[in-house]
Amino acid sequence: MEQEIKDIMQRLLKRHKELGISDQIDYEKFYLYSIITHSTAIEGSTVTEVEAQLLFDEGITAKGKPMIEQLMNLDLKAAYDYGRIWIKRHEDITVESLVILAAKVMARTGGEYNSLGGSFDASKGELRKLNVTAGAGGRSYMNWMKVPMKLAAFCNELNKRRKAIDVTDELSIYELSFWAHYELVTIHPWADGNGRTSRLLMNLLQMEYDVLPTKVFKEDKAEYIQALIDTREAEDTDIFINCMAKLHCEHLQQDIDQFLRSTAEEMVDKMAIQQELVGKWSIKPTLAGKLADIIEFMTDKEEIKTEHLVSELGLTETTAKRYLRQLTEFGYLEAHGGNRNKSYTKNDHQCSTQNIDSDINNF
Repeated sequence: MEQEIKDIMQRLLKRHKELGISDQIDYEKFYLYSIITHSTAIEGSTVTEVEAQLLFDEGITAKGKPMIEQLMNLDLKAAYDYGRIWIKRHEDITVESLVILAAKVMARTGGEYNSLGGSFDASKGELRKLNVTAGAGGRSYMNWMKVPMKLAAFCNELNKRRKAIDVTDELSIYELSFWAHYELVTIHPWADGNGRTSRLLMNLLQMEYDVLPTKVFKEDKAEYIQALIDTREAEDTDIFINCMAKLHCEHLQQDIDQFLRSTAEEMVDKMAIQQELVGKWSIKPTLAGKLADIIEFMTDKEEIKTEHLVSELGLTETTAKRYLRQLTEFGYLEAHGGNRNKSYTKNDHQCSTQNIDSDINNF
């Protein structure tokens, strides 16, 4: 992975965590639904994220959408549900375990094939016994007779890399998952479902080590496919790894931007407020930091009272009242009510805010 992309990804991952985006209610569920919907859309499904949610949660099928597309989404969801549990066992990944994943991906949309090499059933995840090409006029994938041996070698190498990886190094985890995706889809072990299964494996490896899974949006399809082609032609996996890292950065930035918009208010820049308190009001940095903590604490709250600072920030009642009085005097808060039932709201015109500048355009 290029150093510039590494630096940007590290900053975005850090910001994503600081904002607590993944801690939102049902975030994991809807993020997974989005991954599934876009993965099937790359293969031609027209089911939207809203339609997929109704299908997954309530069993409501989308009117006017082909049943095979809806079954494709249901199968992929079942594969993710199974895979998320399986990968946490940290077992060796084998040809047999990949066959099980592929069977779940193709459970209701796969069929039986009769070829010169013999019969096989895609719905059972059985390896192909025929040769395939990458679309009309595309490059042929490896001869089907080489697939079992190549797939076994891939599993051995993948397990070796999994055992050697530093689980605290997020970027290495992403590199491993992108490499595995490319290698598996290049072997192309199945007659159908290779793309979905390869993206599934990529995401499961990310889930194994608790990093945010990578989405490949349907809008990214052309760039994604071209990266696969360019990588094969140049025989340089860094091309695909860099492409996937760049897409992941773009989606992290989109996630951050959407989160900030959805809160209906920008995130408080604690450091800027602290510096402003010191410079404008000539108070000590230590006290400024404590007052900035209170403003940051109020980011997602309409109002607070003294008891909130006592119970949630661990301040004494006397200290909490003094801090709130100071912030009111400085114009950061507005006080409401009498002494016995006083509450405070933010003065948004006074509070400094932070705008998130995207690094993505620097690629």
